[in-house]
Amino acid sequence: MLREVIRCRGHENVRATHKSTLEFTKEDYLTPRGDCILCIEADKGINDLSDEFKSALRAGKRLLIRIKVGNLVDDVLAEGSPGLILDHDFSMVVRKSDYIDARTLAVRANKAARDIDRKIVELLKSPETTAEIELVIIG
Repeated sequence: MLREVIRCRGHENVRATHKSTLEFTKEDYLTPRGDCILCIEADKGINDLSDEFKSALRAGKRLLIRIKVGNLVDDVLAEGSPGLILDHDFSMVVRKSDYIDARTLAVRANKAARDIDRKIVELLKSPETTAEIELVIIG
């Protein structure tokens, strides 16, 4: 099983209201305009993922994105694509659409930021809250 785990933290400006994307970033700040960002100070960006993991995504494999905050869990399902660039130092973006740029981790997701469990989002409005983002290739 191919798996990557990302740890990140909340921020007072987390809104998670974007209708088509969801983002995790290594950056240490968040402006109110970053409405797709769920957490900051991630310990991995796309460039930090293993080559084997990236190859599976480029082969079009399905991806489970499991967001864990305390006892709360929310799952997002998305797909890889042969067109994925997967070359960015600090951001990972999951998209409902087929749009691809260097920050795109996966496409055709069943959820965007606004679809994430609002209890998780509320907790991530605190800089003291940490999240674990588990990325699992599921076939």
